[in-house]
Amino acid sequence: MNGLLLLIISVVALSLAYLLYGRFLARVWGIDPSRKTPACELEDGMEYVPTTPAVVFGHEFASIAGAGPITGPIIAAMFGWLPVLLWLIFGSIFFGAVHDFVALYTSVKNKGKSIGFVIECYVGKAGKRLFLVFVWLFSVLIAGAFADIVAGTFAGFDSAGAQITTNASVASTSSLFIVAAVGLGFLIRRRKASDLASAIIAIDLLIICIVIGIFFPVYIDKYIWLYLIFAYIFTASVVPVWVLEQPRNYLSSFLLVAMVLAAFIGVVFTAPTISIPAFAGFNINGNLLFPGLFITIACGAISGFHSLVATGAVSRQLSSERHMLPVSYGAMLVETLVAVLALISVGSLARNGVLPRGTPPVIFATAVSGFLHQLGLPSRASFTIVSLAVSSFVLTTLDTVARLGRLSFQELFSLEEHSREGKPLFRILNSKAAASVFTLLPAYLLAIMGYQNIWTLFGAANQLLAALTLIACTLFFKKTGRRIFMLVVPTVIMLAVTYLSLVLTIRNKYLLLMNGKFNPSVDGLQMGIAVMLLVLGILVAVSCAVKLLGKDRDKKIPQITS
Repeated sequence: MNGLLLLIISVVALSLAYLLYGRFLARVWGIDPSRKTPACELEDGMEYVPTTPAVVFGHEFASIAGAGPITGPIIAAMFGWLPVLLWLIFGSIFFGAVHDFVALYTSVKNKGKSIGFVIECYVGKAGKRLFLVFVWLFSVLIAGAFADIVAGTFAGFDSAGAQITTNASVASTSSLFIVAAVGLGFLIRRRKASDLASAIIAIDLLIICIVIGIFFPVYIDKYIWLYLIFAYIFTASVVPVWVLEQPRNYLSSFLLVAMVLAAFIGVVFTAPTISIPAFAGFNINGNLLFPGLFITIACGAISGFHSLVATGAVSRQLSSERHMLPVSYGAMLVETLVAVLALISVGSLARNGVLPRGTPPVIFATAVSGFLHQLGLPSRASFTIVSLAVSSFVLTTLDTVARLGRLSFQELFSLEEHSREGKPLFRILNSKAAASVFTLLPAYLLAIMGYQNIWTLFGAANQLLAALTLIACTLFFKKTGRRIFMLVVPTVIMLAVTYLSLVLTIRNKYLLLMNGKFNPSVDGLQMGIAVMLLVLGILVAVSCAVKLLGKDRDKKIPQITS
């Protein structure tokens, strides 16, 4: 199969989806540009910050497009390129992009509140607490895993003590990004720089940081980087969003766009051959196509993490409702394009149907640098830049999830209930500093103890979060008289996928226990977490479903009129 043909099919399908289905959703649900957004109505300079659409799009895109759209398709390629491509296209158009759009829409229509707030209004405080616990645990898992991954990509020395120049250059450039982002943030916020001026300055800063980083690499041990990374994300989670997180993500988005364009141009001019079968089978080494494909490919098709970004950050930065469609539905479709390029990359490196070895980011960087080398660019320089892009976006996801975890913890111990207002403990737990510590400390312990022991459950947890978000938004839509047909099918399918995946995990661990091959420290932990996720997911889903199928319309979200 020709990779260029796959790319053309994908671009046409995704473009038509935005122009037709995306605009259809916006028209049916109702977008009111004259209505004040939460950012404008509740501006506080900390979380609610009206921002230009280009900066918000960059923040959203950089936050959601980490290593996910690269890792998932490359791993799932074991099933063949056809099922991966079909799920990427149809999944993103009718599942993922709808999920992102409806999550942002629901939050904007509820003064920038979280999905937990919607659940509280219609299900009750118990349902909200269950959902917030789920979100907080999910944030801890991502923070611990991604911090370890970033520290590994920054490590200037290998296990033998030899210097790793590529890693050191990536670390140097990423560190410079942080400094440049602070200056860019003050420029955008204080000087009211236009989108064009901000873009020109961001690109200039990006080029300067890359050049300095390549020529002046920083060699630091992985474990020291781990401390520095947690210190950074703690700071990023407590300072106003416009100071660091928002401009850094905006700055990094240009690097991601450059990486996507480089891969796109490489595929267009080299037209690589996909050397893997169209379909390899329903069972590959014990991995079932259903639900395995839909769990392995998260970002790029549908990802619950996106709802946290939309409701915990982006909904509080939009300056107009008309920006919701491109920032959510549009950003998701662009991320799918990254996933398609990852699929083409792994297919181009395969030989006789055998997938290449190595981590997905390395495979992607190798393939793209190979495309560019055929066009005359030095392979080492292009490999370094692509590796930098991938590592940079893992870091942007990391600082975003640190803030989201902190916000979830604060909401869990909020002072809204009158009975808690006089209790010092809740005041402490509700503070930004304490909430950040209680989120990042377990994440740090997870990073140093080995997140791999429970990482296999990340996919199921992520997709379960997407399913719970969809059912909560469906409940909100029904109770406020909006159409729900475009939400029902994705909700039912994602619930079925995640429940089946968790049941299979529990079953496999039980069989190991019966056969005497059960490792309590690994299998026991995985089984316990799988049971907890399954029970928690069922409780939240059933609570929402009972209200969804009921006829009561007495509880309504404040301020919803259209």
